[in-house]
Amino acid sequence: MVVMGKEEEQQQQEEEVQEEARVVVQQETTADEEAEAALVHKISGLAAAIAKLPSLSPSPEVNALFTDLVTACIPRSTVDVERLAPELQRMRASLIRLCADAEALLEAHYSDLLATFDNPLDHLTLFPYFSNYLLLSQLEHGLLARHVPGPPPARVAFVGSGPLPLSSLVLAARHLPAAAFDNYDICGDANDRARRLVRADAALAARMAFRTSDVADVTRDLAGYDVVFLAALVGMAAEEKARVVEHLGRHMAPGAALVVRSAHGARGFLYPVVDPEEIRRGGFDVLAVHHPEGEVINSVIIARKPVPAVDAHAVAGVGHAHAHGAVLSRPCLCCEMEARAHQKMEEVAMEQLPS
Repeated sequence: MVVMGKEEEQQQQEEEVQEEARVVVQQETTADEEAEAALVHKISGLAAAIAKLPSLSPSPEVNALFTDLVTACIPRSTVDVERLAPELQRMRASLIRLCADAEALLEAHYSDLLATFDNPLDHLTLFPYFSNYLLLSQLEHGLLARHVPGPPPARVAFVGSGPLPLSSLVLAARHLPAAAFDNYDICGDANDRARRLVRADAALAARMAFRTSDVADVTRDLAGYDVVFLAALVGMAAEEKARVVEHLGRHMAPGAALVVRSAHGARGFLYPVVDPEEIRRGGFDVLAVHHPEGEVINSVIIARKPVPAVDAHAVAGVGHAHAHGAVLSRPCLCCEMEARAHQKMEEVAMEQLPS
């Protein structure tokens, strides 16, 4: 009979615990891989069915397939879409473009429907995903307030606003009631549709401009914005997104903030995934990357164009340099009081951010 010393016994117990942990990890890894394979198989089947549709315009069949797709992609998943096999990467790229086309048609349909009312803004809840935009706008605004503190932005650009610019409408009405918004879209028809939605609200219409332009052709005007929002479907391929971000980094003003919508996990089958390193290479400091796990589908990246050292000293103590020019002098007392009040409201709002 072999009698082990205390040290040997302790070592044996540690080895047994490590072996048990290894087995558990192996089992969990196998389970994750099986779950990933099943999920990718399901999404591939839905993608094939969607690709066979004669039209992506809203209809019971179209709506059912996209509802199944979104429902499959929303739950938390360990899928890394960037590591898929080449044929699955091609499927994913094609699916994202199908989603983009279907989303444009869905928004155009509801924009036309809303335009039939005397005041379209009173009926935005008719859009089936309106609650998602409420939560996403609340999340983005809260993250901005936390990571880019200071007076609220005075001028905002939204790139890729579309025929139903719910993000801009929600931000303008609920979070930035004094800001002017320039909404950019390459489609003139989309802007015409969007313009109709604010016709009955003179005050909001005065703060909402709709510009038909490719952001790649916008240069000098970009220096006039405190914040630029980049829609998820602007630049669907990684290299396209990188070119857009680089262009923004070249022409936005120092101190201006950039909000980029991305995706994470299986949600990367619905929207492009943006690598924060691409944002840095585009000339920005990445301040936050947030991956929601609830109803909000898009991830959010908060970035800021660095302020040169000479300007950084000039804005020290102010906390925020508006994009239309670095703040070179101390703001007046009224501005300071407004900034403090705004910051206090944001601290309260941050406690209730959606996940």
